[in-house]
Amino acid sequence: MSRAEVLASVDIVALRLNPAGALDLLLIRRARAPFADRWALPGVLVNGRCADPSLDAAAERALHDKARLRPQHLEQVATVGNARRDPRGWSLSTFYLALVAPATTLEDEDLRFVALDEVLHGRLALPFDHAELVAQAHERLAGKAVYSSLPLHLLAPRFTVTEALAAFQACLGQAVQHTTLRGRLERMKSAGWILDTGERQQPRMGRPQRVLEQRPGAGGVYLFDRSVLS
Repeated sequence: MSRAEVLASVDIVALRLNPAGALDLLLIRRARAPFADRWALPGVLVNGRCADPSLDAAAERALHDKARLRPQHLEQVATVGNARRDPRGWSLSTFYLALVAPATTLEDEDLRFVALDEVLHGRLALPFDHAELVAQAHERLAGKAVYSSLPLHLLAPRFTVTEALAAFQACLGQAVQHTTLRGRLERMKSAGWILDTGERQQPRMGRPQRVLEQRPGAGGVYLFDRSVLS
């Protein structure tokens, strides 16, 4: 790479809620140097030869081409760049947070989900500065989970309050009061963002639970008037 060149990429921090109520992170095995055969975030290079009309389009291409996934939520987190993050020289990465459906499965052996905590706590090392990108994206998710419905994008379109509670607690890393969250969901229902289907789901233990259905508005994320932790 010449001194005039700067590598530019779009990288994806894609998260899934697993059956145990914890977050999983999507990784891809790199096919070429640098860091060939290492597990890393899925991403694509962007330059004048790419057909992407925007960074958002490049992010969607990264998920579709690399993982055959369509996210339920996708947002740009930040852009980072320096001469140290890539051994090839100066590089920039615009990275995105993607939330995918809980039933998402992978068919390619070069893709896998790992426990997010393994990366956040340094038990699983990633190449480049990908661990830092994961931490920043998780911080964005946790911050928005306090005052918005963003964690619901980790659920199936139809869900129960208990499932919603698991999603919020996974994003925040702490307990949320059941009655507090129920109140937030009731406000969403009154605003037309959630529909009560009239159906009931029978858990293995406990009372039948109402089945709700998401009807997100144009912005995709409902903002609460108070913190979900209050």
